[in-house]
Amino acid sequence: MRVRVTLACSDCKQRNYNTMKNKKNDPERIEMNKYCKFCHKHTLHKETK
Repeated sequence: MRVRVTLACSDCKQRNYNTMKNKKNDPERIEMNKYCKFCHKHTLHKETK
């Protein structure tokens, strides 16, 4: 049930992180506050395809 997902910065749209999520517990797209090395600040990162 665990799948690999990619997180992209909501400001600069760079794909910075890969993580795992459980599709049964989190059926919708996940959002996390992570550090973006391109923006040099913490921003909201959203799951992409």
